[in-house]
Amino acid sequence: MSEIRGKVAIITGAASGIGRATAVALAREGAKVAAADVDRKGLAETARLIEEIGGTVSTYLLDVSSREAVYDFAQEIEVQFGGADIVINNAGVAQVASITDLTYEDFEWVMNIDFWGMVYGTKAFLSQLTKKGQGHIVNVSSIFGLFAVPTQAAYNSAKFAIRGFTEALRHEMKGSGVQVSCVHPGGIKTNILRNARFLQSVQTTEREQAASGFDKLARTTPDEAARTIIKGIKKNKPRILIGMDARILDWIQRLVPASYGKLLFRGDPTSGNILGNSAE
Repeated sequence: MSEIRGKVAIITGAASGIGRATAVALAREGAKVAAADVDRKGLAETARLIEEIGGTVSTYLLDVSSREAVYDFAQEIEVQFGGADIVINNAGVAQVASITDLTYEDFEWVMNIDFWGMVYGTKAFLSQLTKKGQGHIVNVSSIFGLFAVPTQAAYNSAKFAIRGFTEALRHEMKGSGVQVSCVHPGGIKTNILRNARFLQSVQTTEREQAASGFDKLARTTPDEAARTIIKGIKKNKPRILIGMDARILDWIQRLVPASYGKLLFRGDPTSGNILGNSAE
């Protein structure tokens, strides 16, 4: 999609991080932005930032894990704007726990938001795009949708599933005019780990240390990520890798798909710290 100006762009998880930055970047490109999230306060700040640059934005409180709510949202967009042109399924959460300790409830929490939220968002809006004979669906996976990490089984499961679903959709949409992209961000400076669910036994100080360690590894800002996503949309790229770390780790996984763990997880194999980096 070479022209974004005037298009109706839907983005979930727009109250912070990559979602907010992408919403602002789309508005700067001249899109009419429909920003959705469960965080009312965060959405208000996103709207303020867009209005500050003279952009057009509407905000919607939305729980993407509710199929009914997502379909109602899609219907509202069709009535209000005549349908979507760009759909970015970005909303996501994380869970930190070994498979042994991972509860079914926490596993379902991650899958319902990360995976099913993406499925609902895709299927609810797909008919609007196909009816127009053009448009772009962007599903945000992760670098953890390319390789697996200890203590991230739920998140890995959701992000691998997003990748598989999105690649299948891309094949199905060939010749329809609807473009499909899967986004794989590397370390982005967001609050996803601070907002993640940890085992109840994990102390607050340990959680903060883990988040601080992630901050040190995260080299890419949300604004940089947003620019990469916009560039990928304009060029109709099927896979959008964000950050040098994502490109390097993608290459390592391709080179040694069965043994990348020996290179990436040194020391304690359950730590989940890539290349042995601690959270200190």
